[in-house]
Amino acid sequence: MAIYIALSTLTDEGRKTLKTRPERIKEVNKEIEAMGIRVLGQYAVLGPYDFMTLLDAPNNEAVLKMSVELGSRGTVQLITLPALSVDEFIKSLK
Repeated sequence: MAIYIALSTLTDEGRKTLKTRPERIKEVNKEIEAMGIRVLGQYAVLGPYDFMTLLDAPNNEAVLKMSVELGSRGTVQLITLPALSVDEFIKSLK
């Protein structure tokens, strides 16, 4: 499994959904987990993104599939980044 950081921005439709049904966030996380991707942590953030989600996924393809599935709903836009721990990064440089 590999670590990914997902930065998400709600669309106008997504903000409407969140306002009327804030629990939808947890429902989407369950849908992500059903895709074989574990949600390690999630934070609401200020700035250009609305949420930062830390994911543990089997591969890039699983993350791409998740991104297309969630993005196709029209409620969120995602940027997903693969991540290495600092220890893994240092090891890769040696």
